[in-house]
Amino acid sequence: MAHQDYVSRSQNKKKSPYKNKQVDTPQKLSIKFKLIGLFTLISVSAFGYFLWTIKDKQPAPIELSVIKKTSPSTKSTALPKPPKEKWAYRKELTEKKVEVGEYEVKNKGPYKMQCGSFRTRKQAEVLKANIAFSGLSSQIGKSKGKNGTYYQVFLGPYIKKRQAEKDKHKLRKNNINYCEIWGWK
Repeated sequence: MAHQDYVSRSQNKKKSPYKNKQVDTPQKLSIKFKLIGLFTLISVSAFGYFLWTIKDKQPAPIELSVIKKTSPSTKSTALPKPPKEKWAYRKELTEKKVEVGEYEVKNKGPYKMQCGSFRTRKQAEVLKANIAFSGLSSQIGKSKGKNGTYYQVFLGPYIKKRQAEKDKHKLRKNNINYCEIWGWK
């Protein structure tokens, strides 16, 4: 296929169908538009005439009925008797006695929060450092079991479990998630 030079190419003699297009203007208004215009003109003039006719009219006076007042000497100042009670709950509430139960809150003892258990001390110290960056102090404990020695990272002792839960949420905000709360042994 041969290359064509579109810039130096002569302009086509054909006229564009979009240039110099004449817009057809309606020469006659249709009957529909004439009727709508006539109806609008009649409506506006009728409304104007209506307003002009009511501008000077006064409203009819309103008659007020006279209420006879009774003298205060004829009425008694005593209140009427209250109606008879249909329900007995008001009387029961005034006479009811509340039984007070005695209970004692038992403290289950100190708590500790364990955040990890590792085979090597180095891994435990890394977790301890991460806990220290969150603003809490932790300890590393060594335990011997059937499968070898484990290094546990724990926080505590806590007197109340609520304090341990508070620190657990603080650690969760710092991406230390797998902490569990146990009773101190």
